[in-house]
Amino acid sequence: MAGHRDQEEIRNFKIIIQYEGTRYQGWQRQDSTDNTIQGKLEAILGKMTGLDFVQVDGAGRTDAGVHAFGQVANFKIRTTWSKEEVMRYINQYLPHDIGVIAISEEALRFHSRLNGKSKVYQYRIWNSELPCVFERRYVYEFPDKLDIEQMRKAASYLMGRHDFKAFTSTKKGKKPTVRTIEKITIEEVGREVIITYHGDGFLYHMVRILTGTLIEIGIGKRKAESIKDLLECGIRAQAGMLVPAKGLSLIAVLYE
Repeated sequence: MAGHRDQEEIRNFKIIIQYEGTRYQGWQRQDSTDNTIQGKLEAILGKMTGLDFVQVDGAGRTDAGVHAFGQVANFKIRTTWSKEEVMRYINQYLPHDIGVIAISEEALRFHSRLNGKSKVYQYRIWNSELPCVFERRYVYEFPDKLDIEQMRKAASYLMGRHDFKAFTSTKKGKKPTVRTIEKITIEEVGREVIITYHGDGFLYHMVRILTGTLIEIGIGKRKAESIKDLLECGIRAQAGMLVPAKGLSLIAVLYE
């Protein structure tokens, strides 16, 4: 394939990736480890093209242990291969817990993160004293009874455009903390409580801290109305716990 590089203009491929994040150090490549999703993809594309480095840009940087059903990424390469051949090659060399499920060719200006309009994340809570044997890697096992109506009431205060400074582990001043949450749904499915967040973007640890705060409201540790005070004060220490990464999945990235 490397020999075809000069016969073709640069092409921009968009891929949708699924991964079980349990054994990975998150999406973003790191100098200290090759055990990241981005790193795995870049290594395969480097081998495919014969280049030392092919950059893969992801729509979001999921943390260590977080899963994805619809992560989006793009990369630019020179190749005469069809998009189906490119996808087949990538999947052939990816580990069993990462897979590319769709590929398309986009305009060169397309960027998976910069062109994204919103993201959907989901957090799964196993709300039972019984063990969750087969889904244990994808849920947070929390046995205490939750008051779902109070959690829904609290979630209503989070919707809209707010400064979510109290709900992130990002160090002060590193980046703007104003975001828009379009919708939060809280469903009971058997013994599970599933919280789904739709928003224009999410800060470092934001979904996991929001979920921890809603859980604390669900067990009566704090009032639903306390959300308004947290949005006002912007102090991380005043908000709820950081729940485990394993219950969180990136469901989709939405574009125009």
